[in-house]
Amino acid sequence: MREKKACLIINPRGGQNIAKLPDITTVLAAAGWDTDIAIKEYGGHTMELANEAAEKNYELVIGFGGDGTLSQIVNGVMNAGGQHSTVGLIPGGTANVWASEIGLPTDPIKAVLALVNSEPRKVDIGHVEVESLTFPETKQNGQGQSGGNKSQKKKAKSSSKAKHHFLLMAGLGLDAAVMGHVSKPLKYRIGPLAVGLSAAKELPTQHQFPLEIHIADGSRKGEALWKGEALQVVVGNTRRYADIVEMTPNAHIDDGVLDVCVITAGDPLTTLQQVASLLLRRKPDNLTSEYFHGAHLTITVPATIDLQLDGSAVKLNDYLSKSDRKALEQVENKEQVMVNYRFDAQPSALRVAIPYTYDDALFEDSAGKKQEQHDSAQEEQRRSAENTSRDKDQLDQPGDGERQESQQSPEHLDAFLQNGRKVVVAGVTRVPDKKLRYIVAGSTTKRSTGEAKPVALRIDDNTTIVRRTGEPAPLAVIQKLPEGGEVFVEGKLNKRGVIRAKRIVF
Repeated sequence: MREKKACLIINPRGGQNIAKLPDITTVLAAAGWDTDIAIKEYGGHTMELANEAAEKNYELVIGFGGDGTLSQIVNGVMNAGGQHSTVGLIPGGTANVWASEIGLPTDPIKAVLALVNSEPRKVDIGHVEVESLTFPETKQNGQGQSGGNKSQKKKAKSSSKAKHHFLLMAGLGLDAAVMGHVSKPLKYRIGPLAVGLSAAKELPTQHQFPLEIHIADGSRKGEALWKGEALQVVVGNTRRYADIVEMTPNAHIDDGVLDVCVITAGDPLTTLQQVASLLLRRKPDNLTSEYFHGAHLTITVPATIDLQLDGSAVKLNDYLSKSDRKALEQVENKEQVMVNYRFDAQPSALRVAIPYTYDDALFEDSAGKKQEQHDSAQEEQRRSAENTSRDKDQLDQPGDGERQESQQSPEHLDAFLQNGRKVVVAGVTRVPDKKLRYIVAGSTTKRSTGEAKPVALRIDDNTTIVRRTGEPAPLAVIQKLPEGGEVFVEGKLNKRGVIRAKRIVF
């Protein structure tokens, strides 16, 4: 990542993520990033912070949290136009489906190292809004007569604070009902088990509901794709559901369409149990499903059916104006009010940080980056190949000049090992930069207090690398440093926890 101005937005999770913050910021500092920190303080605050960061032209907006945090950041950046800031993630939540999709480690230190070794890629974003409400037929003159063959319809107006965008999936049905009743404090304490407790409570109350899916044709419903009874609808921009099964296995994040999975009504009890198993992160035995896709879709469900975006429940009222909400409140049986949701795929709407190590499974056109990104990657690969070849030559046959310069006498080496700064390695990444080659994340112990402090080593072509035997070593060995291994470093430690390594002994 060449972006240098970043905003790191943290979901504190009762202090759990705050404790890991120093490890993360030292790596970002070693990468040369100017990073500002923002901490979520209340519901919806993350989206506000992301929106402010994007409007202030931060090149990178990073979320430290789970899929819920990521969803808020995506919406905040998209509300600011979505074209300037790249969105990155350091997993730190109950659910980390996006991290699994792109091969991002869930360990925060390894994740921030992967983020440094990432590239911005444009991806599609899903968008949802309430197109209209269809009310039951009215009565006239108090006689209980139908007010005509057509139901009343009201064009819905959205609240400015509503979440409209999703990166992963949207869901209508059981999953949204369950997620809407999960206790956040309990989720922070016991993780996915909190979802299981909510599922146990909601399962008996769920039932089949009428569903219609149409191709959206301008402001009108177009071709009907499906009509019937269902228990769950998933609208996927990506594939993985609850991080255990590919609910929309043919989805790509750059194909300009959304993939829909309808879990149809078979035996109600069995089907509900299968859907519940997904929420409990257990792979179901079998599900009766129908699949569709389209760039623009209208999905009609009763007003009592809940909606979730990227695993977070959203409220129907958030999509309605005051007059719409008032009209809905006046209806005694809200199951008779039908909500016409409009789902749209927004092609190449947002840049996200994708690790260079990712296999591109979600991209239909894995070479379909913007030309400047493609050229940059090609140049990076060329430099990497040259460096790897050179390092291999050095490893096989170190030159006399290098050996003379780097060879250390036993006495000098012993003194350095006794008095030098010892660093315990937590992770290593290669850096796509002409000057900086590697970043090593780790910790060092302050001798006066015994306190462990996170540090990050900057290693470049000018760093002298020596084995404990006194033999010189090539730069390539840095990438093979084991987690938990010890190295001794010569170099100044700055206030941000970064050491520009002059010499390393391992």
